[in-house]
Formats: sequence, C-alpha cells, structure tokens
Amino acid sequence: MANKPAKQPATPSKKAYAQAGVDVDLGNAVKSRIQSMVKVTHGPEVLSKIGAFGGLFKADFKGMKDPVLVSSVDGVGTKLKIAFATGRHDTVGADLVNHCIDDIAVLGARPLFFLDYIGAEKLEPDVFEQILSGFARACKAGGCALIGGETAQMPGMYHPGEYDLAGTIVGIVDRKKIIDGSKIKPGDVVIGLPSNGLHTNGYSLARKILFETMGLKLDAKLPGVTKPIGEELLRVHRNYQPLLATLPEGLVKGIAHITGGGLVDNFPRVLPEDCDAVIDTKKWKVPALFQVLQENGKVDAAEMYQVFNMGIGMTLVVSEKDARETVLLTRGRPIGKIEKGSKKVRLV
Repeated sequence: MANKPAKQPATPSKKAYAQAGVDVDLGNAVKSRIQSMVKVTHGPEVLSKIGAFGGLFKADFKGMKDPVLVSSVDGVGTKLKIAFATGRHDTVGADLVNHCIDDIAVLGARPLFFLDYIGAEKLEPDVFEQILSGFARACKAGGCALIGGETAQMPGMYHPGEYDLAGTIVGIVDRKKIIDGSKIKPGDVVIGLPSNGLHTNGYSLARKILFETMGLKLDAKLPGVTKPIGEELLRVHRNYQPLLATLPEGLVKGIAHITGGGLVDNFPRVLPEDCDAVIDTKKWKVPALFQVLQENGKVDAAEMYQVFNMGIGMTLVVSEKDARETVLLTRGRPIGKIEKGSKKVRLV
C-alpha cells in the first residue's frame, strides 16, 4: 500500500513571529524607506552601504599630528514621554544627536559619525520615520554621518506606543587641542551660553509639577512662555559645536555641558582640584519656564540648579583678558569667576 503524502499545515494568515509581536517583514519594509533620509548625512568617507553589519568610515586625519578619537553615549530620558503624549517624534532624535555632539565638543572634538538604538514595544512606521528624520536632520546640520543603528521590537518590554532611544557618537581632536580644564586658574572668567529650554534633562520633575501638581494640559499656556507647554517641552537641545569651532585656538581653557546635574554637578568635571567656580545667578535672567517650575513645585533654589540648566546650556572658562572677546564671539555673558577652592561650584 502506497504511503499517503504527509498532510501540510495550513498556511497561517500571519507569521508566527509577527503574531508574537515582532513583525520582521514590516521592519525590513520600514527600514528600506529611510535609506534616502540617512544617505544625505553621508560623505565620501562613508564606505559602507546602509543595512550592512557594520559601518565603514574612512577618517581623514590630515592636518593632525596626533589624532585622538573621542566617544560618548547618551539617551533622551523622560523627554520621550512628551513625544508620546503629543504624537510628535521628529524632535527627540535631533535632541539625542545634539546632546551627544555637545558632550564631545567640550573636549574640542568635532563629530565624525553617530549610531542610534531604538527599542520599541512595536514598530510603528510613521513614528520610526519621524525619529529617523530627527537623527538625519541633526546629523547633517552637525556635520556627522548617521552611519548605523539598531531597531529592536520587544513586545512585553515597553508599554504600547512607547520606545526608548540611545545614541553613540565618535569624534576626533588633535591631542594638542584637547580642552580638559587643566589650565584653569583663579581669576579666570566663566562665560555662560544660553540654552534652548530644558534641553534633555529634568523632565521627570518638570512633568510632575506641570501635569500632576498644576494639573495642566499640553496645550496650556504659561506666563512669560511663548509656546504651549507641549511645544515648549519639545524645544530641541542646542548644538553648540559649530559655534565653539569658530573660536580661536587656545582661547577657551575649559568647557562644561550643563546637562543632568545642572551647573552644580557638571561644572566640577572640568575644574582643577584646587579651584572652585563661583557663579553669580543674578548675572542672567532665568527663563520663565524654570521660574514656574520652581514656584509651583516649591523646589529649593539649590536643587533647581542641580536638576535644570536654568537657562545656561554650556559654560566656557577663559582668561580675564579674553573675556570680552569671548562674549562678543559667542554672544554669551560673564556669569562667574574661578577662585581657589576644592573643585566645587558655589552659587551666589
């Protein structure tokens, strides 16, 4: 008796992995659509194709006697909650790129390339493309290539409709041009550069005050604040590197990026062991949003300067003789001085 052919299982209407929450085909389709968006950030030094296992970058070290690679990795924090609530996702990608660029710019480095990571409960094509548009826009403006990334669909790891972002940047600086704060000394002047809102830090506290304590909605207007809360909180983190790159070599002795930890915790990272930074908080007008947060959240002033940037996104330390020139070149303002101390910030 002839054997009967084995019965074939019915073809499912949807692949098993997709039924489990990970749609590989959708992921591939979405990624294929963003190739032109990413490619605009590539120059001739990018040798790899989009989608390769690794990004190939032919670095140009011409003019550098002792090139040093500089790297940093960061995230956007709970600012993402504002993106989820507003349905606008094109700014947080730019936030991440600019934040990373600023972190290496304080050392005198210029960016070479950026890599991103997106982890999501489910891949939403429109959201993904908005995020990538922010990455691409900021990379192109910052002069670095968006050379690669990872997109992970992880059902059960995130709440529906939510995702997380992380980014890694690699830059370059000639060793003799590294800005490390070692030449800072008492008598030097601190120049503050204005921020563009909260940048990417303090959002957990800001959200609690605005939406829980004050009970406000995203479209609410605050006194002294030009945009509705949702738009105000999505202001893009400023990229200071193009401005810093125009300053004469040797002018700046130390630079601090004022991110999580505010002026209190970030400035000491560039101070010599025997120096303090004395910051006069009356030297600039704190933007209205920070005033609203402090008053309605009943937050102590010292804590405000440890959580938020308070309107100063970056600080430069220069010799007293160079202070006026630096102010003219950067449109910043003198906000303090360096005194003998023990590597601390003193607010007055």
